[in-house]
Amino acid sequence: MHELSMAQGIINAVLETAQSNNATEVTEVTVEVGRLAMINPEQLQFILGILVENTIIEDAKIIFEEIPAEIECYDCGFKGDAILDDSDHYAPLVKCPECDSLKVETLNGKDIVVKNIVIEKPDDA
Repeated sequence: MHELSMAQGIINAVLETAQSNNATEVTEVTVEVGRLAMINPEQLQFILGILVENTIIEDAKIIFEEIPAEIECYDCGFKGDAILDDSDHYAPLVKCPECDSLKVETLNGKDIVVKNIVIEKPDDA
């Protein structure tokens, strides 16, 4: 399950950052999810909910921000947001919105990134 390893990576990154900043609690986490990251967002949310139990992330609000698929078309030279046929989110078709070509290079939209972490610190820190 791809979502499990992604969720564990997110949790590890948040915990490492929180611990290195002497956090007592994580209150909010913002995660950027590329449209071409090939994960099921609902499954990722569910798994994160389980993995944060009994951690300083347990009560955090987890916000997902979708990052569009950005492409460059080899046929017409278009650069920008792609058209996605993502009826199958594991293998979406990426097309140029200008000429409908499938001959494109993906420039952005494949990654999952922890963008922001809001923490609480002890009063004496």
